Amino acid sequence: MPGSVCYHAPAKLNLALAVGTPDEDGMHPICSWMVTVDLCDELLLTRLLPGTLSRYAIIWHPSAKRRTEIDWSITKDLSVRAHLALQKETGQDLPVQMKLEKRIPVGGGLGGGSSDAATMLRGLNELYELGMSNEVLTAIGRGLGSDVPFLIRGGSAIVQGMGDEITHHDTAPDLQAVIAFPDFSCQTPLVYKRFDELIEGHNHVLRSDDVYSLAGDSGGGASQPDSKALFNDLTAAAILAAPKLQEMIGQISELAERPAHVSGSGSSLFVICDDPLHAESLASTVEKRLNLPAVAVKAHEITESSIVGDKE
Repeated sequence: MPGSVCYHAPAKLNLALAVGTPDEDGMHPICSWMVTVDLCDELLLTRLLPGTLSRYAIIWHPSAKRRTEIDWSITKDLSVRAHLALQKETGQDLPVQMKLEKRIPVGGGLGGGSSDAATMLRGLNELYELGMSNEVLTAIGRGLGSDVPFLIRGGSAIVQGMGDEITHHDTAPDLQAVIAFPDFSCQTPLVYKRFDELIEGHNHVLRSDDVYSLAGDSGGGASQPDSKALFNDLTAAAILAAPKLQEMIGQISELAERPAHVSGSGSSLFVICDDPLHAESLASTVEKRLNLPAVAVKAHEITESSIVGDKE
């Protein structure tokens, strides 16, 4: 019988991001400490009767802080591509009705599309009782995007290589933060192009040891990440790609009295906070004083609690 399940698809923050020099194919190896947070898209999946054509809808959630036009083709959406990839892997039709309500901004360096794809794989696996392991889902995810493999399981992890080498931590750090959303996005290819220009002629080294040192053996355990020690090798390149970013980093850092960091290739900015009350207060202050949408977040583990609805 058809049934419906609604899942959380969490955003990720790059608490530390080291980037290496490109290989002969122009791909950059990374080493990053990634953590999923409770800023989530919602993916409602309804199992349809055999022979029914799948249906997809993508809209903004009413509580979304930063909305842009949803102007991409359905067939290019990562969640839809994940559905098609899983059908190909299993060799069977898995007809569904999908309603994706987005809260995570597009082009913000928060992995929203990748998380939607990972959540689609997990959701279909449960909805159709396929019994596929996380390892198999991760292998499928590699063909969809470099962040998808991490987001199959989420939590806290060191992610290396082209996103395919993942060392998960047993626990996530006691992360409390504010994410601010500029009214522009950073185009990832352009950011990496600017990065290559910045390192050209220099002996650039992938700083994997620095990432491991920050994360520790368990992703910080119960400890709050050290805000002053966090880094992102793409920050300078993101500023070159989107010059307005520098002013916003300065404004938020001054207001928070602590560093504001770029997540991924930008444009989203985050600040580590002391506790939930501090995060809520800072988010409100950023919105009022800088007229910049902001939200308080905490670390989010992908578990059964990520399901926000039940089968019918």
